[in-house]
Amino acid sequence: MTRLLFTPFLIITYFTSYFIEFNNPSKDKLLIEIVSYVLKRGHYSPSQIDDQFSEDVYKNFLNGVDSRHLFFIQSDIDFFDSYKFEIDDQIISSKIEFFDLSHQRYLQRLDQVKSFYPTLLNQTFDFSIDEKINLDFESTSYSKSLSELKQQWRKFLKFNALGIFSNLKEEEKRKKEKDPNYNLRADDVLELETRNVLKEDMKYFFEARYDLNRNDYFSIYVNSIALQFDPHTSYFAPSAKDRFDQNISGKFEGIGARLTKRNQEVEIVEIISGGPVWRENSLRPGDKILKVSQLNETPVDVVGMRLDDVIKLIKGPKGTQVILTVKKLDGSIIDVNLTRDIIELEEAFAKSTIIEKDNVKYGLINLPRFYVDFQDYGKRNAATDVKNEIQKLKKQNVQGIIIDLRNNGGGSLQTVVDMAGYFIKDGPIVQVKSTGGKKQILFDTDNQIEWDGALVLLVNEFSASASEILAAAFQDYRRGIVLGSKQTYGKGTVQNMIDLNKIISGNTYGDMGAMKVTTDKFYRINGGSTQLEGVKSDVIFPNRYSYIEVGERDQDNPLKWDKITPASYETFINEDRFLSIIEKSQRRLEINPYVKLIDDQAKLIRQRQENSEFTLNYNDLIKQKEIEDIESKKFRKLNEFSNTLSFYPTNTDLDKISKDSILTKKRERWEEALSKDIYIDEAINILKDLSEVFVDSKKFAQAAN
Repeated sequence: MTRLLFTPFLIITYFTSYFIEFNNPSKDKLLIEIVSYVLKRGHYSPSQIDDQFSEDVYKNFLNGVDSRHLFFIQSDIDFFDSYKFEIDDQIISSKIEFFDLSHQRYLQRLDQVKSFYPTLLNQTFDFSIDEKINLDFESTSYSKSLSELKQQWRKFLKFNALGIFSNLKEEEKRKKEKDPNYNLRADDVLELETRNVLKEDMKYFFEARYDLNRNDYFSIYVNSIALQFDPHTSYFAPSAKDRFDQNISGKFEGIGARLTKRNQEVEIVEIISGGPVWRENSLRPGDKILKVSQLNETPVDVVGMRLDDVIKLIKGPKGTQVILTVKKLDGSIIDVNLTRDIIELEEAFAKSTIIEKDNVKYGLINLPRFYVDFQDYGKRNAATDVKNEIQKLKKQNVQGIIIDLRNNGGGSLQTVVDMAGYFIKDGPIVQVKSTGGKKQILFDTDNQIEWDGALVLLVNEFSASASEILAAAFQDYRRGIVLGSKQTYGKGTVQNMIDLNKIISGNTYGDMGAMKVTTDKFYRINGGSTQLEGVKSDVIFPNRYSYIEVGERDQDNPLKWDKITPASYETFINEDRFLSIIEKSQRRLEINPYVKLIDDQAKLIRQRQENSEFTLNYNDLIKQKEIEDIESKKFRKLNEFSNTLSFYPTNTDLDKISKDSILTKKRERWEEALSKDIYIDEAINILKDLSEVFVDSKKFAQAAN
């Protein structure tokens, strides 16, 4: 979770004499020095840079470059091993010898593999041979030679080919079932088509790798260093920093189209509702951008250009113009003049719906992340948007509200503090302990309550950081019921984004990017940390990930759990009342046949995940699929589940949605998913129980206190 930077850093000044003294070091060497300085001075619990640190960086970097052992061979690793315990010394002295050598060797192997893999795809695959492939790359060794690497690639290609081939065979069977007169295509014909499809896929596979430049690989190296401090400390190259800002704010300045690169061509894959492309209405997904020009400037041919560089040409400040030369799907070529604007990604923002059951209305607010514009907190952010959604729901007299934080990975600390204040009169929300041990309690000081009614929070294993702060605060205050997985993700740390360009002066190398550094740990108001432990749900409802290792405790180098002195606060509801509602929900789940099915499915998923060896024999694959189909058959009932709830927009949203066909379709898909969501069904049951302990339909009964 990120908040505004308060950590003080000294300014490192680089003058001309510095570059003479250190033999004019490259930008990469300078970056290593700055990153080392920032991590040492700013990290909450800085790691000791020693031989163990060096070995961990070494392994992490090689895994980041070649995680599937498809390029390096054992002789490369033997050569690299001499640097295994020297990287710490190179970091301290701002040297990058290991990176340079390993990167050069990687590029050599990349060229070699690119030169020999087409030969493998020109040979017929025999899917009748009893052969297997092990995809547990962490436990498998590197190929001993190039010839062995070729065999590894043959298996890798055959594994992918078998998937394509089996799909083609299934398609043939469906055609035959639909039309008994259909002549099934022979296996050799399907095998040839399989290799042609795979050739096209591999062309894109290598195109993506050659699209990466030295800076991209150096970012992997820098992050191999940063991630030894904790899982959330990382380096952002300039382009990655732009993407982070876009994700955390939910908006960017541009034309409103998502792009991809295929066959050296830049293609439009999605048009964002409300953006310039959507308003101009002359471009469609599938159209290809050939040239980009700024107003009154020479067009730039973008065919073959890196996608990131094309995006840089297209994006720009609101109000400026860009001209795209586009090849349409029908082959025609046109110029499209677009005025850039601020694009808001609606799917990233809070949204609400009315839920009706037995003629009683409830509300649901879906919050994908705790977004904010760090340059201007007064602009659109998660807290103000949730406040607006509450007001919309109140106008329609809902009797309770669900806040859906499932898969919400966090965001701005300030937004969660503000948001928690909408549901309590005033008081502490979270405690923060910073670098150096200083403790701070963040309060809601506004005694106005936006919603004092029944409240349920939906969480899962991927609810992290800010989501856990909100869930923990509501749980400690007994303000609402937390429903979901056994525990949330367990990220109890706070990160600050540090602009590396502000750390130095006299820099002649251009944008150095930024560092996201863990500078604080946060604690519940009851004193316990959410680090590793997460927030344990009041009502545990299993899901398909219940037995899979996910969460902070399963990451490398997480900070430890601890606790501090609790803050002073008063609970919102009597403990006996609170526990009785939880027990009532648990009894419902115990007799719910779908709950047992979900739990059994989760166990099966865990069992299958542990298998890392896969057959390359078609008949064995079919037998395995038949076994899996029998095992999965009983779980098909889960897909048939449909709750008896009605979903529809608030009156405020209805007019906006009805005027936009894209928003209408997105809304329909969302409501369809909600109608099959068994967790929403139980959340409504809990809201009904909570509503029964209200006085005057608004405030929880205090008589039991």
